[in-house]
Amino acid sequence: MRIGVRGTELNFLIEEGYTLKLSSKSRLLLTGLMAVLLLFGAAYSGAAETKTVKVGVVAPLSGNIAQTGALLRAAMLIAQDVVNNKYTDFNVPAAETEGFPNLGGAKLELVFLDSQGIAEKAMSATEQLITQEKVVAVMGAYASAHTVTAAQAAERLGVPFLNENSTSPILTQRGFEWFFRCTPDDDFFTLNFFQFLRDEEAKGKKYGKTIAMLYENTLWGADVGKAIKKYAPQFGYNVVADIPYTARSASLTSEIQQLKSINADIVMLASYVSDAILIQTTMRDMDYIPPIMLAQDSGHNDPNFIKTVGDLGNYIVSREVYTPALLDRPSVKKLNEMMMAKTGFPLDGNSGRAFMGTLVMADALLRTKSTKPEDIRQALKETNIPAEKVIFPWEGIRFDEKTHQINTGRGIIVQIQDKKYVPVWPYEIATVETKLPIPKWSER
Repeated sequence: MRIGVRGTELNFLIEEGYTLKLSSKSRLLLTGLMAVLLLFGAAYSGAAETKTVKVGVVAPLSGNIAQTGALLRAAMLIAQDVVNNKYTDFNVPAAETEGFPNLGGAKLELVFLDSQGIAEKAMSATEQLITQEKVVAVMGAYASAHTVTAAQAAERLGVPFLNENSTSPILTQRGFEWFFRCTPDDDFFTLNFFQFLRDEEAKGKKYGKTIAMLYENTLWGADVGKAIKKYAPQFGYNVVADIPYTARSASLTSEIQQLKSINADIVMLASYVSDAILIQTTMRDMDYIPPIMLAQDSGHNDPNFIKTVGDLGNYIVSREVYTPALLDRPSVKKLNEMMMAKTGFPLDGNSGRAFMGTLVMADALLRTKSTKPEDIRQALKETNIPAEKVIFPWEGIRFDEKTHQINTGRGIIVQIQDKKYVPVWPYEIATVETKLPIPKWSER
């Protein structure tokens, strides 16, 4: 006879040709042995299973912004590692504990689903994460047009949704109870542009007063356009061209021709990475470059932009939340080293916000009594992360009580100089002077 244990199942195998005859004493002993083995099996099974808290992430892992999605995923997995293991060299939320002591030592498990860069897919992915994967909260979905549908699904199903990168103002203006955002929005970032131009003018730099807008025509780009039209007259600027284009366009020749014929002093852009690359190469091919280019982060700050266009990207000014000037902070330096090791790309604003957003969610989970949706939602509302635990130069992380929009963030203006993003505003963190206007192609 052979006795085996698999999990909690006790197996008796009686080989052919043997007859099992047990006395009453033997049966008693065997019964005791079975009980011990059952307990051992249960203990073995329990030790083999690791209790986790599952948080869903909707990300563009395929499609035209898949490269960005891959960097976001890498940054979030680094954050997951920070949450689940003790890091003494990271002064960020959740680094001092291993997993969630308040939830029985459970570990964080991020469950990624691909939006394919499509709004409808972002919604169905959110629904799948909640109803099938049984996640306790959802994060993502990067593009504002994708986040707007994904958040609707979470709101309908009553599950917290924390967004870390989408910047359309409308996302926190719909009165949703379950949606939170831990990045400043495009209205705030656009205001920063005009404040930057005002401060440059105060230093004696005259850049002209006409603005042409070129932006992708989904929710994000359209909201950027609205913000520009809102603030331009307040600061004495005149919008002379409003040029939306279809995202993922194969050609932008006609749009660049329009810009060239209008010849505005300043071109303000909102583009994803494939479009940003196309804009710059088309401008070069058409021998046109405006005196000033102000870009709304995203594609113009994606590591693949400079990697692809090289020197063509020099002199572009962009808004940011991150700058390599912050690498003198030990936590930022550590994270940058981990991103380089994992992806071959340095830390940027998108990946930095993905990392920080994951830790904001972990911070809330560290303060929950349970993983019930309402408990997590309440913990998010009570978020109060101090400035020293945030990798950006913000006044900590706190959410507005009504809108659940972060009210402690700030923007940074950077310029690409020698293929590097260097801070030029606010002046207290600037490391160089702006090099403007942009020289013509023939003068480079």
